[in-house]
Order: sequence, then C-alpha cells, then structure tokens
Amino acid sequence: MNYRYKVQNREMDKLFEAILDLNTVEECYMFFDDLCTINELEAFGQRLTVAKMLHDKHTYQEIEKETGISAATISKISKSYLYGPGGYKMIIERLKK
Repeated sequence: MNYRYKVQNREMDKLFEAILDLNTVEECYMFFDDLCTINELEAFGQRLTVAKMLHDKHTYQEIEKETGISAATISKISKSYLYGPGGYKMIIERLKK
C-alpha cells in the first residue's frame, strides 16, 4: 500500500506493539485509562461509532441527531473513512464476526 501514515516512528511502533500485547478488554481498560484522558477515550469511541454509521449508509443528519457529534467532525471522520488507509473499514468488518 502506498499510503503515508500521519505518524510512523519507533516510538509509535512500540506503542502499537504494547497494544498488541493486551489480551483482554479489562487489560485494554487498564492501559488506556492510564494512557488517555477521559475525553480522548470518549472521542475514540465516538469516532468508531460515527465510522460504523457511515459504513451503514446513515446520513450526516442522522448521525448528528443520534450522537450529538457536529457535522464538521462527522465530515472529518468521513474523509478518513473514505480516503484513509482503510483502518475503519478493516476494524468494522472484523467486529462483525
């Protein structure tokens, strides 16, 4: 793939390796609770929810009404969903299993 990641360096590699070593949802909660603020964690969850709704062909208006997330934020997530490296699509498909 020719996609250029926004941040790719040794530090990020180590972070992602640490995440890949987590074994349970409880371990994820423990690690991410230390790593992120509450607002950051909530934002991650909201972004995935919006991406799922976009994947399911919901309109911006439906997403905004259901989530309270602004059209501007939905638009940013939509651009990542449509034109990014495919991470949202990959994880949404995996979560269906």
